Amino acid sequence: MSQIFVMDHPLIKHKISMLRDKNTTVKEFRELAYEIALLMGYEATKDLHLTTKEVETPLAKTTGFFVEKQVAIVPILRAGLGMVDAMMSLIPAAKTGHIGLYRDHETLQPVEYYCKLPTDIEKRQVLVVDPMLATGGSAAAAIEFIKKRGANKIKFMCLIAAPEGVKALQDAHPDVDIYIASLDEKLNENGYIVPGLGDAGDRLFGTL
Repeated sequence: MSQIFVMDHPLIKHKISMLRDKNTTVKEFRELAYEIALLMGYEATKDLHLTTKEVETPLAKTTGFFVEKQVAIVPILRAGLGMVDAMMSLIPAAKTGHIGLYRDHETLQPVEYYCKLPTDIEKRQVLVVDPMLATGGSAAAAIEFIKKRGANKIKFMCLIAAPEGVKALQDAHPDVDIYIASLDEKLNENGYIVPGLGDAGDRLFGTL
């Protein structure tokens, strides 16, 4: 079964509280999402594989450790874009893919409308990013579409999650570890996370 990592860092708790505030501006919201993703990225990348190479300092030669060029960051459009820059600042050599979904009004099933991934996705540690994990349907579908293209090492990162979404994602993909900045109380009758922070995409892009 996959592992669930809920962040317990004071800075993340502080920034999540600011992110929730309905009076936080679009500019502030984007900056906070970036900062939280950056802090989370440290935890989510702690098991990346290292290679060694000799490095010469001003004083002596020593063994240096370097992360292999092995990561792909895949945001779920559109809100996932708010977490990409932070991850790219940590891993500048990472490749970026994109996946977009919408829900069919008749079948209620997620439908892929866009997917562009690195051609060597099967060789990479894939970090799927989306600010919200509510019902878990979109995240589970996105990961399924990514797996069908050959990915086999996947982690999911979100800022806010509901217990229902975590369970749904775990049930669908027991091999995918989940990294969460804040695990909230529940979903309401409309499928929104409570207390949550509203619609992350609207708050990131000012389309309220």
